[in-house]
Amino acid sequence: MNIFLIMLVSVFMAAYYMFFSPSARVPEQETDYAIAVSDLRSVAECAIAVHNAQIAGTVFDDVCVEQNQIKSENICLDSRQSVTPCDGNGIKRPKYSFIITTTAPLHTSDYNNMMDILEKNFSTSGTLGIYQDGVVLSGGTADKRTIPPAIRTKLELEDGQLVYMTHYDAPDPNRAFTATAAADITCPAGTTKAFRFGRWQCVGYNIKTNCGGDTVWNPEVMECVPDETRKPLCAGEQTAVIVEGVWECVNPFTERTCPNDMVARLNYETLEWECIEDPNKTKSESKCANVVAKTIRGRGGATLRLASTSCTDCEKMVIDESTCTAICVPDITKLLSHACYSGRVAECNGSSRAIYFGFPDKSYIANVPDVATSYVPLDSAHSQNRMFNCLDCGSGTIDTSKTIYPYVAACND
Repeated sequence: MNIFLIMLVSVFMAAYYMFFSPSARVPEQETDYAIAVSDLRSVAECAIAVHNAQIAGTVFDDVCVEQNQIKSENICLDSRQSVTPCDGNGIKRPKYSFIITTTAPLHTSDYNNMMDILEKNFSTSGTLGIYQDGVVLSGGTADKRTIPPAIRTKLELEDGQLVYMTHYDAPDPNRAFTATAAADITCPAGTTKAFRFGRWQCVGYNIKTNCGGDTVWNPEVMECVPDETRKPLCAGEQTAVIVEGVWECVNPFTERTCPNDMVARLNYETLEWECIEDPNKTKSESKCANVVAKTIRGRGGATLRLASTSCTDCEKMVIDESTCTAICVPDITKLLSHACYSGRVAECNGSSRAIYFGFPDKSYIANVPDVATSYVPLDSAHSQNRMFNCLDCGSGTIDTSKTIYPYVAACND
């Protein structure tokens, strides 16, 4: 009998141990811990998402924000560590600028688990931790970051809140200055009035957008051009020209007189007077019904050019009324036309550069009285394009004895 009781008690004790021993509750305890840690980690992740959105100037809208009472805002302090507007009231930027994100207070029993989460998953965040007694405790570090009293009061921080802080440099505010009603100074040419440092001053202006003298800005060519509305009416034979940005009436040359049917005209590039065909002279109608063009040949070895009555942009047509043949000769009045000469005539001058016409052959030269009896080079250094060109002698110089402006230009040997 005693042996039977002993065996019954042994079986009962074994069953009790199997059902109520600590080892039987391990799986249940591990599951509860995993759920608690997952919930805490989601709180930290939600706070970080809200914080990053505040930095980027956007909004993170998720159910976790309201559930955990997560808030994020910009708080700025002055040099005395008092809360000040982050825009500095348009006068002075704040000394310290923060983006601060907070959550609802954690239960004290969750402190250790949250610290483990911060150490394992967010150890590089640096400024993410639990607020307690005026400081923020971050996981994985021994540092305690003190929260300024003004921020603690502003946010009404409580122990156990998860706090995430980021410090940034606030930009200079857009300062607004009020100018006086009227200027009390007169500025010289080339400067303009500007209200600076509480008073009017004369400052130089950008010539590219503010043109001086009698010039005006042309947005198409992006430079200052003569203002035709300020052009004066000159007396007699004077011509109005722009000299250093101001209109002036200039007299024609007096050392020589233009031939019949020609008038004096000022070359605006060189500011020199030259004789041109009188545009007001009425030309008699041609008696030739059919005009035959002379054949134009190039320099030796060049291809024969077919007869044509078309002249280039630098030429004018001359008709021999007795033979009814047409020839093309250089027209110096077209020299300033970009279709005739693409560069600037004023830039092709000096001791090593000069303008010349690209004569095609000697028979063409014979039809031009100004150079018919002169030496005209037809070598490879001179173009035969029947246009005006710029001869650049480089380190050499122009041979003035062989130069006839603007027809012929040659370099010294």
